[in-house]
Amino acid sequence: MNLFDEIKESFREGSALTRLIYINLGIFLTIRIVNVFFFLAGAEFPFLDWLALPADFGTLASRPWTLITYMFLHFDFLHILFNLLWLYWMGQIFLGYFDQGKLIAIYILGGISGGLFYILGYNSFPVFSGIVADSRLLGASASVIAIVTALAVHAPNHSIHLMFIGPVKMKFIALVSVVLYVIGISSTNAGGNLAHLGGAFWGVVYVLQLRRGFDTGKGITSLLNWIKKQFSPKPKVKITYRKPVNDIEYNRQKNQDQARMNEILEKISKSGYGSLSKEEKEILFKMGK
Repeated sequence: MNLFDEIKESFREGSALTRLIYINLGIFLTIRIVNVFFFLAGAEFPFLDWLALPADFGTLASRPWTLITYMFLHFDFLHILFNLLWLYWMGQIFLGYFDQGKLIAIYILGGISGGLFYILGYNSFPVFSGIVADSRLLGASASVIAIVTALAVHAPNHSIHLMFIGPVKMKFIALVSVVLYVIGISSTNAGGNLAHLGGAFWGVVYVLQLRRGFDTGKGITSLLNWIKKQFSPKPKVKITYRKPVNDIEYNRQKNQDQARMNEILEKISKSGYGSLSKEEKEILFKMGK
């Protein structure tokens, strides 16, 4: 098995967390490799603009898919490195409490919530009025922070060990993160921090709704299961045909079977059923059907 086959097998047999990481990494590598060819040709690279989430309503209306694609899109190496490390770490903990379908659902819905917070924030506050048309959002951060806050609500006292700090409870990690995002709105990454707050908001809502018996991500998991079923290989059905027997052969076989049956019946009449061998009993049973 070559490397490409091993990657396909790992993706197919891996967990939902593995697949999310593979999708993010695969898109990142594809974008960066294609960008090299555009760079060498001296041409402008257009794909980020078509996959990143615009803040402007008019641009968004012409590219509605960006509300989904942006959360799988990265361009800077450190950006995807920290996002995937955070996703892997928190995703592992999340799967200790919830199933894989819920991980995918909260990733997607948290990302959508983060995207909406970003769009609404940029179109609501006067400070952003001059940059709305040129602003774009990309990255998995909002989806990941949704996982973090969901864990903080569901298992607030779950502790993780932070380097140089030691064990810290999940509720404090989520709280500090949210405070830093609020403070960060006035920084150069205002859009990203608004999106983080949107993801954090959805993580809380998701778990609170689960406690009430309502899974807000059920539609997402049902849709993904349907898509998976459409692309799954159909089971192969093997059809065999019996070779037709001509009349002469059929009659000869029938006469042999009848003669054998007569011998067995005669033996029963003379010595009783108990005198039959195992083979004779099987023949009698088959012929009696």
